[in-house]
Amino acid sequence: MEDAEVVATLALSLVPGIGSERLRTLVRRFGSAQQALDASYAQLAVVDGISRAAATAITEARLDDGRRVLERLQVLGARVLFPGDAGFPALLEEIPEPPAVLYVWGDVSLFDRPGVAIVGSRNHTSYGAEAARVLAGAVAQRAVVISGMARGIDAIAHGAALDTSGASIGVLGNGFGVIYPAANAQLYGRMVARGCLVTEHPPGERPHAGSFPRRNRLISGLARAVLVVEADAKSGAMVTVDAATAQGREVMAVPGPITSRTSYGCNKLIQQGAKPVICAADIFEEIGLAGDLAAIGRDLSTPAPRVPPIDLTGLQLTLWNRMTTEPQHVDALVAATQTRPADVLGALTELELRGLVRQVPGMVFGLC
Repeated sequence: MEDAEVVATLALSLVPGIGSERLRTLVRRFGSAQQALDASYAQLAVVDGISRAAATAITEARLDDGRRVLERLQVLGARVLFPGDAGFPALLEEIPEPPAVLYVWGDVSLFDRPGVAIVGSRNHTSYGAEAARVLAGAVAQRAVVISGMARGIDAIAHGAALDTSGASIGVLGNGFGVIYPAANAQLYGRMVARGCLVTEHPPGERPHAGSFPRRNRLISGLARAVLVVEADAKSGAMVTVDAATAQGREVMAVPGPITSRTSYGCNKLIQQGAKPVICAADIFEEIGLAGDLAAIGRDLSTPAPRVPPIDLTGLQLTLWNRMTTEPQHVDALVAATQTRPADVLGALTELELRGLVRQVPGMVFGLC
């Protein structure tokens, strides 16, 4: 696209109520976004799917709004892609309701590599966290880990991929410049530096209830297969599964205890025909990267040693090492580090906010 058409497309996409489908309809009907903006109210009001209120809003759209979006992207070092552009993810052009505008920040070459979506519960168990860490770290050695940048399993999967020098794509339900949830601030920085962030939302737009189901269709759309690590029957991960099914993507699940509510959704998926995953070899087989399955299975069936993030402070690293083998009571950590209780609790809180440490009743802390 020429710059003028890029600006016009962005301006049109910012009109309230003009989503991806209406934007594509308008461009098809008038030949370009600029011509749609130049159309009269009477011409717009007779287009299928365009209400009178939407037609009025389009006539009031301003090109300067599109220019401001481009300027904000340039300041951030991000960019916008449209279907047909070099770099636009080919897999997203195949899905129902493909995005008409895609904002990307980071390494766009990751779209050309095979990807696996790893999703799961925000309120996970230690079992789910360990399964996500082991599987995401292994998958990242041969493919790209894709998830939704939420707290819980999403954040663990992204972090594990980066911790093992692999790559990851994060799909947002908000615009660039907004960090949601706030606890993922450091993860956002790591993803921009070594992975890629993707969103349909313009810079500065905050998330809302409807943005996350829309985001989930892009998580599955970018992937060859979707793996659910741990999820209740009605979790957001199941929305991603529904999108994956509609898109023809393979669905896999990690089996869990029948007594665990957060494993109910996974066990039900397996009962309904999803492939059970017990090691990374099962995932590679599903996406066509099998190789020597026997060797892969032996190498990855046992969890790898925990590797702490490289940016931990001295006290945080000491606490990490103390919790590697088993959870520790805060009094034991204070005694072992010979540090003031307030400093230990402060360091533990920072680790907990990053999703690295989990507190259980009784002031006991362990690694996620």
